[in-house]
Amino acid sequence: MHDMPAPVLAPATFQHRLLAWFDHAGRHDLPWQRERTPYRVWVSEIMLQQTQVTTVIPYFERFMAHFPTLAALAAASQDEVLHLWTGLGYYARGRNLHKAARQVMEKHGGELPVESLEALAELPGIGRSTAGAIIAQSTGRRAVILDGNVKRSLSRLHAVEGWPGRPAVERRLWALAEHFTPEARVADYTQAMMDLGATLCRRGMPECGRCPFADVCVAHARGEQRRFPESKPKKVLPTRATLMLVLQDAEGRVLLEQRPASGLWGGLWGLPQFDDLAELRAWLDVHAPGAALDPAWPAFSHTFSHFRLEITPQPARIDGLGSVGEARCWYDPGSPERIGLAAPVKSLLASLVPFTLTAPTAS
Repeated sequence: MHDMPAPVLAPATFQHRLLAWFDHAGRHDLPWQRERTPYRVWVSEIMLQQTQVTTVIPYFERFMAHFPTLAALAAASQDEVLHLWTGLGYYARGRNLHKAARQVMEKHGGELPVESLEALAELPGIGRSTAGAIIAQSTGRRAVILDGNVKRSLSRLHAVEGWPGRPAVERRLWALAEHFTPEARVADYTQAMMDLGATLCRRGMPECGRCPFADVCVAHARGEQRRFPESKPKKVLPTRATLMLVLQDAEGRVLLEQRPASGLWGGLWGLPQFDDLAELRAWLDVHAPGAALDPAWPAFSHTFSHFRLEITPQPARIDGLGSVGEARCWYDPGSPERIGLAAPVKSLLASLVPFTLTAPTAS
């Protein structure tokens, strides 16, 4: 471990301070803590990736009400799963959760393999840190975690230089996480490390005055808390443009199509997308002859991690349409089906509910 910074405290002292803080200031009544089964902990950990606890709680409770067991999740359709995921973002998480549940049924007799970090980490969507959290939180056995909160706290405590996404920096942080993780009270310790980063050692406004490690934190001593951890080198986000066809029939239903399983909004239902108006018109000529275009609605942006999508909704009307083909359906915004929808599409469909495309009758 020659590349590990000198630890600021001995492990026993670090653990004592952290757990004393956690006992009076940590989070002890989260829904997944009330019944710590491997399944419930796993679902919560996947939902908590890149999403705050307050946002996750209602999603978790709805998810558990619909899929109380791993077998129920595995038996569900992808649409049912993504419907309950709609709004949480990062939809690959939901697809991987569903895929992993089916693998657990096939390969592990319906039980998450919490006896093996390696077996857990082989399942879709479960990396080394998430596997450690599932084991520590659901079994109490010693397992090491290094999620975003833990990286931030350890980076500041030791003033670890460099972006944690770089392998050499990540190795240093794993070495520190391993060094401090105890043999006892592991579930409390791992929750405490996550809580410390989420509630005190926050990204923008760390509350150093309440931190149990303020006296030994190197970044705090230097007044450089916000410099650690170093940010990912910035790239200018490229912008792509798309037209979304909002084709409604005489009953106000909207034509949706299912996205391919992989890629952008994989497996979700959305509006047909086109690069330009000529392509959209050519598609209508084939699939919806007789459709009439209305003026385009104002464009809006939806930002992903690696690019910005400029969306222009293009409304159109058609009196009737026979078969819409495979992977397409008519969707009634006033009586929505339980299917997974891309977030901007869900917003567009919601905006249609109070309106009708038919002209008002004279009174």
